[in-house]
Amino acid sequence: MQDVTNFAELVRRAASARGTRPALRSHATVITWSELDQQVDAVAANLAALGLPADEHGAARVAVALPNVPEFAAVFFGVLRAGLVAVPINPAYTARELAHVFADSGAAVLVGTQSVVSAVGAGGPSRQYTLGGNLQELFQDKAGPALAGGAGLAVLLYTSGTAGAPKGAMLSHRALLANHGQLAELDPPPVAPDDVLLLAVPLFHAYGLNSGLGAVAYHGACGVLVERFDPADSLEVIERHGVTGVVGVPPMFIAWSLMGERLTEAWAGVRLAVCGASPLDAAAERRFVEATGQPVHQGYGLTEAAPVVTSTLASATVKSGSIGRAIPGVELKLIDAGGEEVLLDEDDEVRTDPGEIVVRGRNLFDGYWPSGEGAPDADGWWATGDVAYADEDGDLFIVDRLGELILVSGFNVYPHEIELVLAAHPAVVEAAALGVPHPYTGQTVKVVVVRRPGSQVTAEELIAHCERNLARFKCPTAVEFVDELPHSATGKIRKAALR
Repeated sequence: MQDVTNFAELVRRAASARGTRPALRSHATVITWSELDQQVDAVAANLAALGLPADEHGAARVAVALPNVPEFAAVFFGVLRAGLVAVPINPAYTARELAHVFADSGAAVLVGTQSVVSAVGAGGPSRQYTLGGNLQELFQDKAGPALAGGAGLAVLLYTSGTAGAPKGAMLSHRALLANHGQLAELDPPPVAPDDVLLLAVPLFHAYGLNSGLGAVAYHGACGVLVERFDPADSLEVIERHGVTGVVGVPPMFIAWSLMGERLTEAWAGVRLAVCGASPLDAAAERRFVEATGQPVHQGYGLTEAAPVVTSTLASATVKSGSIGRAIPGVELKLIDAGGEEVLLDEDDEVRTDPGEIVVRGRNLFDGYWPSGEGAPDADGWWATGDVAYADEDGDLFIVDRLGELILVSGFNVYPHEIELVLAAHPAVVEAAALGVPHPYTGQTVKVVVVRRPGSQVTAEELIAHCERNLARFKCPTAVEFVDELPHSATGKIRKAALR
């Protein structure tokens, strides 16, 4: 999109072309594109009037700790239109987690819920605006010149990571815009101006922020905001608002897949289902497809890639468990431990050897805040830390995170493989595999399991099940039963918390 350099210009463009059309729906509230554009102008003008100085790291940062409410969109785009940097934050963060993000980002302003503002107290930014309180000050019309923002750093998104404290991924306006341009090159494009997208994935996450809200703005479509996901309520929302596209995560599709005829009825008008953030359970996928008659398009992405890298929308067919192929404009290769590419062999036939996913594209980030460490190399390539293999058609399948690789007597063990085997057991709801120290093998496998209600399956039975499906060195030697596993906002198991 040559005419847009600041991400907030998407709102102005949509208002110009589709001003009276709904931009956002939330419960009974409907906000048109013209109304949203006016709100963005007001927020930008009021933030600009604060006179926030740039520091040695550039434009001032504004933390946005809000749920999926219309105010999030107005504030987010208003920050960008004011030429500032947005720092979306999970409003469910604890005081300790909030303190880390504020200290690391140096945010000068906080826009948050009452619980966030209370948790931060005097230890947060000096300027604080509260949802349901003084936040309305930012929405008051303020005379002043029209603002267009800048074209550099747009967003700091803090990644959960597999170890250590979260780091801020620096995403530019270019990267955010590029990912939509890349997806729009798919044939047919996944989103059109007349679409109504369900926005239930948290907007503070790269997936909800750009693949959800960003897609709505890029295409001038309509977004239906859901603050807290409930399977039954969300199906009612889908029906009532005429949702045509769903941007979702595995826990959503798993819950829907258990709702039988109700899912079939509600999904009658939906034409596109996209699932990301983590792999979708194969059994849940089958149930969903049987109920709706349409596929769940899965993909792969990272915060650092703004976020989409691959999708089954780019594949000839949708295969269960596959993350598809690289979307247009994204280059991808698989690299083995020796640094050699394994995607193609000398006969140009696809190899099934796993390798680390390495990518290149205009959607990549500029490194981690504030120094830019971890940025793509001089040739634009960035190693993701994720391991995948390609089948004979070139479709990709995730194996695991390199950082979560378990080494048993020198042999590579991928936790995801063990978790898939356990998930196939009828008594298992969910499982996580971890590497733990072992005096003879270096590491051994321990699994943490959530049993189905009423099940009395034993550790011995689950180990035996694994032994029937896995090489012995991959099998767990310890099983711990828990009532639930810790998850991130997008449904990923938080293995750092388990460790």
